[in-house]
Amino acid sequence: MTRQINPHGLEKLKQWEGLKTKAYKDAGGVWTIGYGHTAAAGTPAPHQGMVITEADAESILLKDLTQYEAAVENNVNVKLNDNEFAALVSFAFNVGINAFKNSALLKKLNKGNFDAVPSELMKWVKAGGKKLQGLVNRRRAEGYLWMEGAYVASKDVVPEQKTVHPVLKPEVIGPVISVASGLTGFATGSGPFQWALAAVMVIGVAIGSFYFIKRLREAEL
Repeated sequence: MTRQINPHGLEKLKQWEGLKTKAYKDAGGVWTIGYGHTAAAGTPAPHQGMVITEADAESILLKDLTQYEAAVENNVNVKLNDNEFAALVSFAFNVGINAFKNSALLKKLNKGNFDAVPSELMKWVKAGGKKLQGLVNRRRAEGYLWMEGAYVASKDVVPEQKTVHPVLKPEVIGPVISVASGLTGFATGSGPFQWALAAVMVIGVAIGSFYFIKRLREAEL
């Protein structure tokens, strides 16, 4: 059985695609309905005056996604957690299977370069030779989905969590930020020990912020 996109990823994809229950012509003049469904994806063929329900739209989307889910499963040679799989399904759904299969993103990923994916996604933000803010936003969101540490395990795959830098772990950075936010009152106490500990707290926050911002900037390059 082909692996399926997880509920979290599906909800994200639906948000990015947007729902239209009445058929319309897209920017290329193609009749479209539901969550970006066109006749090229299979039945039903959208036409002028066609109207469907939200439930119909989701049913059509799930059917349309099977070919993209299969493309990701059959062409990625490394183990993916559910959010990583969902991000690639969304990407393939948007750019097309052939573009996905021939992308540098896929080549780098299959060599084990997981960190290259967010930046490679950001190279796919043009349509008709023009950079579109909508595509920039979608690629950025797919990159964030890719980098999310949490996942919803599928019934067939139990993926491994990716290693998180110790400084970025919630149990480390959370208390540091909490304490650092109250340093004004803390530092007013007497004694060199309090000031030394306060300095350590500030350094900890600075290091954590550096790694977090660096990761986000890499995803948007």
